Amino acid sequence: MHTSTEILLTRFLSEAGAAVPLMAVWAHGSLAKGDYQPGRSDLDLIAVVREPLDERRRDAVERLHRGLDGALAERLHCSYMTDGQLSEHGREHVTWAMGELFERPVTAVTRRELLTGALELYGPGPDALIPPVSDAELAAFVQADLRDFWLVKTRGRRRWLLDEWVDLGMVTVARAAVTLRDGRLISKREALDVLGEMGAPPVVVDGIRARRYGTDGPVLSRFRRAKLARRFIRQAIVRVLA
Repeated sequence: MHTSTEILLTRFLSEAGAAVPLMAVWAHGSLAKGDYQPGRSDLDLIAVVREPLDERRRDAVERLHRGLDGALAERLHCSYMTDGQLSEHGREHVTWAMGELFERPVTAVTRRELLTGALELYGPGPDALIPPVSDAELAAFVQADLRDFWLVKTRGRRRWLLDEWVDLGMVTVARAAVTLRDGRLISKREALDVLGEMGAPPVVVDGIRARRYGTDGPVLSRFRRAKLARRFIRQAIVRVLA
């Protein structure tokens, strides 16, 4: 693990234990899959707490995250799941992400990631606390996410001028296609290769790879890139859901 990342996580674990009744902390996403890029990848964490967070605890969580300064800290996201509510897939949990505190569910994809390869940072592992996620539950979530979120987002144009929408949208479609076809979860690095197999515009894929891994990228206007990415994502979703 990168030294700066390890220092940040050590500090987070120390301070989180003082802020909330902590039972376990796990990392998922790029850090757990070995595809973590310091300064470019998010640090995706799940913390399990013994009891629901009241206003005092929520304030403590917000102070904790705001006190973690630096570029890496800005990418540290954490959902605080309450013991006793872990089997409720639709349950919203206190979450810190993108510089604010709010509530959202821990999805079937995240739960499957935890159960198949979490990086255990503190306490018991996910197998001891998280109920299994069936293939049917996983597929249903992925299909709904493509249909109800990503396909809807392709109706607009302006957001596709942004790097983050192009990168996440393209990678999400590739990962979803593999999950629905094979029932497995793949890394973002693997997704870039899958995009090629799906007929994605190479110039767009090369740009994503360059931003993620710090390599030289192609010269392409944001307007042309937005058009290519938006069209591919819309068409790919329709094919995947057919």
